[in-house]
Amino acid sequence: MFAMQYHVAHMFVVMKMSQQHTTGEEGIEVVENRPFEDNTLGKGQYTNKIYRLQSKIPSWLTTFATADALVVQEEAWNAFPLCKSVNACGKILLLIMKSMPIGFAFLQCPYFPRFQLTIETVHRPDNGQSENVHGRSEELEAREVEYIDIASSEGNYWSYLVGNNNVDFSVFKSARTGRGPLLEGWQDRCDPVMTAYKLVTIDAPYWGFGYRLEQALIAGEKALFLESHRNCFSWIDEWYGMTVQQIRELEQQSHSALNEKLGKPMLTTSMGD
Repeated sequence: MFAMQYHVAHMFVVMKMSQQHTTGEEGIEVVENRPFEDNTLGKGQYTNKIYRLQSKIPSWLTTFATADALVVQEEAWNAFPLCKSVNACGKILLLIMKSMPIGFAFLQCPYFPRFQLTIETVHRPDNGQSENVHGRSEELEAREVEYIDIASSEGNYWSYLVGNNNVDFSVFKSARTGRGPLLEGWQDRCDPVMTAYKLVTIDAPYWGFGYRLEQALIAGEKALFLESHRNCFSWIDEWYGMTVQQIRELEQQSHSALNEKLGKPMLTTSMGD
C-alpha cells in the first residue's frame, strides 16, 4: 500500500514541477504519451518529451556549446516499479523524473558524444541502512556516499535553479494523514518510511572543463533529489488518496496545457491500466 502511495506521489510531483518550469518561452513539451508493454519492463507508460530550459543552463557551460545545442529530448518507459529513460542531451533538470522504486536513467549529449551520466535507483521501505543495494561490490572502494535528509532545507546555486521548497518540516504536519513533523532522528521513528538509493556514475572526458562539469552535475543531482522528495512530502495533502488512474487523467490535461503554453500542437494521449 505504501509503495503505491509513493508511486502516486512521484507522478504528482513530476507533473506539478513540470508545470512550474513551463512558461510561454521555455519549458517541457510532451510529444507522445501512451501505454507500452515489453518482455523486460512489462506494462507501463511511454513518454517522449522535449525540454527547452535554456535559462537554467550555467553560463560557463554556454562557452562550450550554445544554449540551443543543449535542448533535450527524453524518452521514458515507466512501468512501476521499473523505469528506464534515455535522454538525447545532458540537462540536469531532467532528473526530476528518475525516482521510481527501481530505476535506470541514462543521459548522453550528441554535442558532447563522449559525455555519459547514468543513474540507477532502488527504493526500499527502510531508514537508509541497507548496504550495497545495487550489488556493485567491485566499485565500493571508489564510491562516495552522501546522505540526503529531506528535512534539510540547505540551499545553493542549484537549489535556486530547480526550485526551493521552504517548508519547515520541524513544524509541518499533514492534515489528512497526521504524518509529521520531521524532528531530528525522524528516520528511526517514522512508519512508514522509504529510502531512495541512487547510484550516480558520471564520465565527462573533456580536457579543460570535464571535471568542472562532473562536479556541477553532482551538485545539481543532490539539489534535485532533495527538492523533488521534499515536494513529495510537503504536497502530501494534495496527492494522498488519489489513484494511479486519477493521476493519469490529470497528466493528460497537464500535458495538453504545457504544449499550449509553448505554442505546440495539442497532445492526444492514451492511458494504460
